[in-house]
Amino acid sequence: MILWPSLAAGLLALLIAPARPDLADYRRGIAEGTIVAEAVTFAPVPFGINENAVENKFEKPFTAGSPHLLGTDENGRDMLCRLLWGARVSLSVGFLAVGIYVLIGVVVGAVAGFFGGWTDILVSRVVEWVICFPVFILVLVIAAFLQGRTLWGMDPPQLVVIMVVLGVTGWPGVARLVRAEFLRMVNQDFVQAARALGAGRRRLMFGHLLPNAMAPVLVAATFGVAGAILTESALSFLGLGITVPKPSWGGMLFAAHGYEQTSVWIFLWPGLAIFMVITCYNLVGEALRDALDPRLRQ
Repeated sequence: MILWPSLAAGLLALLIAPARPDLADYRRGIAEGTIVAEAVTFAPVPFGINENAVENKFEKPFTAGSPHLLGTDENGRDMLCRLLWGARVSLSVGFLAVGIYVLIGVVVGAVAGFFGGWTDILVSRVVEWVICFPVFILVLVIAAFLQGRTLWGMDPPQLVVIMVVLGVTGWPGVARLVRAEFLRMVNQDFVQAARALGAGRRRLMFGHLLPNAMAPVLVAATFGVAGAILTESALSFLGLGITVPKPSWGGMLFAAHGYEQTSVWIFLWPGLAIFMVITCYNLVGEALRDALDPRLRQ
């Protein structure tokens, strides 16, 4: 019952959360006449994520007559707006990090499974070597090392660092899935027929074998989105995620520390958001696995 509404809410957050973290620029533009807008334009996000209203701090959720539907935090900032922005952060990390490591894993696994021999042995040893490292500890160390540092003359945002690190450390699982599917299908009749008709290696790999090997990859990618969101939230909770003042769900949990007894909603909403999104993606992964596995369909 909660699956599709929760996914819809997450996608809606990507659409209606402001592209900039503060509404001051928009309001300044309206006052100067450079932006023409009706009041309804800002209805979905009535407050900026860093608009402090100290007189409204610790306002309880669903207070009659209050514009803050989910209440306010210790600085009087609107919890709903910060949750929507945090959804953008978490979902962006999930999709982009998984996209990076699926792309790497598919290419590496396809090469290993198609060519076999020494290529397969070499790739398998590299995969086993990467899997030996605990991913979260590796991401934690790299994120801590790169925090505040320049990289090749650039100052990459911490969010980009997290995406890239998760992407380059998560590919071995996908590579093993694709390799196994290629090894299973490479000598089957439809591949031999395509080879007899003159299909080249690239056409065999990406035109015939890869489309038939994507079912387990889709399932793994769905579970991977949930894992990436959880990792980003954990890093933000530890202070190594997206930088303040931009909100993230893990960062909101960290900021709520110390208010558990007096203002339970400050940590309840981001914790509930993390739980709901991860649960929904895990359920989607289970549903995809059941739908794509012919043995389970029987």
